[in-house]
Amino acid sequence: MSELRLGDMVDDHCSKCRMLTNHSVVSIVDSSPAKVECRTCYHTHNYRRGKGGAKKKPGKKAALFDEVLAKITGDLPN
Repeated sequence: MSELRLGDMVDDHCSKCRMLTNHSVVSIVDSSPAKVECRTCYHTHNYRRGKGGAKKKPGKKAALFDEVLAKITGDLPN
């Protein structure tokens, strides 16, 4: 892979768009991108190497919803 320069395009996970999009390299540290700017929403963030955020754990609302749904459908857990 050739060395990246400022303004080059890379794929990365945008924390604002919440998906993998094209980004422009904004700053470089030790010959790797440090900050990038999303070319869709123009949000600037640290380079994540294409890794997305952690999935949220289901909260209390999801557990309550499942309980109510189980009562309605008749599938009561034992």
